[in-house]
Amino acid sequence: MTIGTRIHTWLNGTLVGTDEFGNKYYRNKKKLQGRERRWVLYKGITEGSKVPAEWHAWLHHTVEDPLTEEATQAKKWQREHLPNLTGTENAYYPKGDARHGGERQSATGDYQAWQPE
Repeated sequence: MTIGTRIHTWLNGTLVGTDEFGNKYYRNKKKLQGRERRWVLYKGITEGSKVPAEWHAWLHHTVEDPLTEEATQAKKWQREHLPNLTGTENAYYPKGDARHGGERQSATGDYQAWQPE
């Protein structure tokens, strides 16, 4: 986070809430013409996929009011939110990938290439 973002947030922002990852959500103190401005200050690395779905809805004006404590509680059928792991050591690589020896299963023959007439 840059010093400019910190100053802007300190001067113009009102803290709305935080999520389980420590990200902080703000809105403008003053009402501007049109939509109110909403933003997030990430804890740690700035990565958009670190925003849980409930806060994403608020940031993008899908819901008007900030979340209640009850709304942030995960349902029993929900998995824990994970950020995008692409490019990290925890990224998904399929079995045929070079990182797994590069051996792929042979084709099953159920594919027929299109041939022009």
